[in-house]
Amino acid sequence: MATLETNVLGIKFENPFLLASAPPTALIESIDKAFSLGWGGAVLKTITPDDLVMEEASPRYAIIKERKKVIGFQNIELLSHKSVQYWCDGIKYLKEKYPEKVIIASIMAPVEKDEWQNLVRTLNDTPIDAYELNFSCPHGMPERNIGMAIGTSAEISILITSWVKAVANKPVFVKLTPNVTDITWIANAVERAGADGIAAINTVQGFMGTDPETLEPLLNVDGMTTYGGCSGEIVKPIGLRCVSQIRKNSKLPILGIGGITNWYDTVQYIAAGSDVVQICTEVMLNGYGIIKGLKAGLLNYLEAKGFNDISVIKDIAVSGITAHEKLNKHYHVYPKIDDKKCVACGKCVNICCESEHHALTKDNNSINLNKEHCEGCSLCSIVCPKEAITMHK
Repeated sequence: MATLETNVLGIKFENPFLLASAPPTALIESIDKAFSLGWGGAVLKTITPDDLVMEEASPRYAIIKERKKVIGFQNIELLSHKSVQYWCDGIKYLKEKYPEKVIIASIMAPVEKDEWQNLVRTLNDTPIDAYELNFSCPHGMPERNIGMAIGTSAEISILITSWVKAVANKPVFVKLTPNVTDITWIANAVERAGADGIAAINTVQGFMGTDPETLEPLLNVDGMTTYGGCSGEIVKPIGLRCVSQIRKNSKLPILGIGGITNWYDTVQYIAAGSDVVQICTEVMLNGYGIIKGLKAGLLNYLEAKGFNDISVIKDIAVSGITAHEKLNKHYHVYPKIDDKKCVACGKCVNICCESEHHALTKDNNSINLNKEHCEGCSLCSIVCPKEAITMHK
């Protein structure tokens, strides 16, 4: 029998699914409900010193849809508005009720040693399992030289990580921003400063565009907008890229985040180097109840493959990632057309012609291939509306 249990830095996870630090972890009663439904743990909405003033905008969410399905989500929400004492009391309550659940305290403070260390010392007296340092909020906070402003500076990231590590009595994860040229540079910096693990990624800074009818921004706050954090399916390739890059350069545990909607995405994140995963947007769109399908799907996958646990798939994709110059340029694939599926619509022919190669032609009701012209790019198989084309060596 396969198990979903895993262990990271001595912390036992009953399953690898955590709620990310976000609106779904903003209230103790909400986390209580999530735990009762089967989530393995939660990262609390970012706790800040009580004197850090935050004012929210309204509205603060916008979406991108494709065929009526939300594939992209943007938010400009800030951090927790609850007091530090609220969280201290709530953590104790949750741990007493759910001792087996993992609770990670996300924290942020101005770039002042006492602010960070006082916050940590207070939370040290609670039964949390770990800290997550929010160096990556892409909106609101950077204007005050915190949030993403920290995570884009190796020097400041090193400084704060060392401050926290000097007083923390639990493992410290650092949550990184993808809004940098090279995320491994910051990951290596905080590792040198003593970080016990990495959380990646936070949201990708973006602009949701303009309504063609009104010519006003889609995320419209009294006629104005701002760059906000984008999440959901559209950012999964970015998250996977960042996680795999960090894994290729570090052995630290990684909490994988970004566009995870189902068990299949979870397998991809673990294969790319994650130890466990965090989920936010899919929960905000469909509720805590998605945990049932996540757990069942992953468990069924492991059992079908004959794997005992997720450790078998961990990091497995990393060795297959290399530089473009190292790819085998002698390897070549060609399209194979399934005559039973093909309706000779000619779309593949048109696209091949208009995208450089002229390798496909239409003759009566059949599609023909000129191998001398074919580059094996695979575009024809992608655009075929009947999925009649597959690529073969």
